[in-house]
Amino acid sequence: MSTLFNKSLSFSRELKVTDSEFVQLRDFIYQNSGIYIAENRKYLVESRLSSRIKELSLKTFGEYYYFLRFDANRKTEQTKLFELITTNETSFYRNPPQLKVFQEKILPEAFEAIKKKGPKKLRIWSAGCSTGEEPYTLAIIIHEVLKTELPLWDIKITANDLSEAVLKTAREGFYNEYTLRTTPKDIIDKYFIKEESTYEILPKVKSLVQFSPINLSDRLMLKRNEKSHIIFCRNVIIYFDDDMKRQVIESFYDNLLPDGCMFIGHSESLHNISRTFKPEHHVGTIVYRKQA
Repeated sequence: MSTLFNKSLSFSRELKVTDSEFVQLRDFIYQNSGIYIAENRKYLVESRLSSRIKELSLKTFGEYYYFLRFDANRKTEQTKLFELITTNETSFYRNPPQLKVFQEKILPEAFEAIKKKGPKKLRIWSAGCSTGEEPYTLAIIIHEVLKTELPLWDIKITANDLSEAVLKTAREGFYNEYTLRTTPKDIIDKYFIKEESTYEILPKVKSLVQFSPINLSDRLMLKRNEKSHIIFCRNVIIYFDDDMKRQVIESFYDNLLPDGCMFIGHSESLHNISRTFKPEHHVGTIVYRKQA
């Protein structure tokens, strides 16, 4: 789950962004990532980009904007830009009430419905997966639900994020105690290998997840994603404006198979964004279902 900016960061007072430079960068970031930076967060652009501008031996935010637009290395730098403006605060087993509903109700119902229709094939999409804690949590839950039946199933969790850096960390699968702070101890013992202060996710969990970069503002990229039974996109759309939220949610709806489900962040809402999903109210969470 990618989030905008770490508010605790101090920012450089040496390099200032002008109003016109801020508008240029804000619009560039929005057009290329869907992330909208409000006017009152201008100082956060300064705090995140000042050091990078100096590393490139540039003198102003305006020069950096033109570097992003026209330099031969602009594609690489755009990737770096998106990494700088996103902070990835997440953990395993984040928001237990949601995961409880997923494990005890949504997932078993999905398995039963799939078995009645044909091949035992399940597809889950973790959009905005950050450093992998969410998709690996889902993979662990699948192991817990299916147990010895797992080898009989074709299961894939597609995990995407905008940042190549966080995807690299996710693929490696090494974590610290802080990222496991909300994880039951028996789960840690069962699915991680501990070496000193590092915890490595087991290969059998890794094998269910495929990581790749995605830009949620790119409709064509989203259309290429394999159809899903369940989508998780938690704590991501809160950083989009309403137009971008509608576009992304519409793409998720199109991606879901009939009767498929979507989970969003507990502080997020589809109110005034989409009426196509049917909200299902459960203890501690809402599940959004695509009608069959």
